[in-house]
Amino acid sequence: MVLQENAEPECRPSERLCQWVWELTGNSGLAEVSEAALVPLRVVLILGLALFARWLLRRAVDRLVRRAAADEVPAILRPLPSRVRATVQEVTRGAPARRRQRAEAIGSVLRGAVTILVFTIAGLLVLSEFDIDLAPLLAGAGIVGVALGFGAQSLVRDLLAGLFILLEDQYGIGDIVDVGEASGTVETVGLRVTTLRDIQGVYWYVPNGEIRRVGNRSQGPAVVVVDMPIGFAGVDEATEALRRGAQRVVDDPDLAGDLIEPPEVLGVDQVTVEGGVVRTIVKTSANAQWRIGRELRRRQAEALLEAGISEQILAARVYPRNVGGADDPPSSAGTGRPG
Repeated sequence: MVLQENAEPECRPSERLCQWVWELTGNSGLAEVSEAALVPLRVVLILGLALFARWLLRRAVDRLVRRAAADEVPAILRPLPSRVRATVQEVTRGAPARRRQRAEAIGSVLRGAVTILVFTIAGLLVLSEFDIDLAPLLAGAGIVGVALGFGAQSLVRDLLAGLFILLEDQYGIGDIVDVGEASGTVETVGLRVTTLRDIQGVYWYVPNGEIRRVGNRSQGPAVVVVDMPIGFAGVDEATEALRRGAQRVVDDPDLAGDLIEPPEVLGVDQVTVEGGVVRTIVKTSANAQWRIGRELRRRQAEALLEAGISEQILAARVYPRNVGGADDPPSSAGTGRPG
């Protein structure tokens, strides 16, 4: 290469090194080569800064995840239910595994977003160093983004819904939920899909974008409602027997730890053709609501039997009977046999 010493180099206003070398040496070729030699250095610097920024941001995300797993996250970043309901806050404190899982899931999303953002910006800066016009590239990327947005609306909706499910802590693994078409125990919670296993063992895959409402039976305390029929027996006598049965649940040391409030017999809730129905309610922990409900029904049924009310219920019932007698043979009329 022959370096021209007299011709002024083609230095752009932004190429200060080229102008500085030309002013210092008066060699146009050396000035142009110096600017070109600086491009790899700037690329290395951009990539180095990108890696440092990625490391710094990921470290901040990891620190936030650790604080969230230890329940030290600022109140503004906590899930909405834990900010407005003290009962849910107590349950969340008692479930470190679920809290850690939720924090890790959100952290993985944030770490991925940080990586994509940092290296996208670094890639654009590197391309600009090679004098590549970014305007057509950005316009083309915008068109592709719009096309993907129209073609993958359901995917984007699922991802956004999954992100808010995690952020708001609507449910977690092990919760018993009702999402409309399916209900059961949550097996996995992902950004795109939630999987449930119902009581029959069926494994349901539910896209997060299709979930319009969620009923969570495992979040906060539960209220068990037990309706016991008493027939036309004396209401006071039946109510007293039901109270004795409920008190046996309270006195059982294996069940008392799951009770938040003692059972309360409210009284006759409805009257049917077979008599009255007395309602009992009890507030219990979410995971024990089914066990407490079964035990409460059993103890109250035993109390009714001991008080002799069960016999009164059976005696008051009316059963249809065959007019011709149970042992009478069926009539031959209409059987199609010849007389």
